[in-house]
Amino acid sequence: MNPRDHPHGGGEGKSPTGMPPKTPWGKPAMGLVTRRRKTGGGLIVRSRRRKS
Repeated sequence: MNPRDHPHGGGEGKSPTGMPPKTPWGKPAMGLVTRRRKTGGGLIVRSRRRKS
């Protein structure tokens, strides 16, 4: 695997990554939260009643 193919690529033979795990796109992987938390959930007190 080339360094162009993946952030863990490159080196001679079967060399270890030598760095923290990353996705093929360079984002941190395995353990680190990479998504934002949803906001505003605690602000909704009661849903509006529908007309019947």
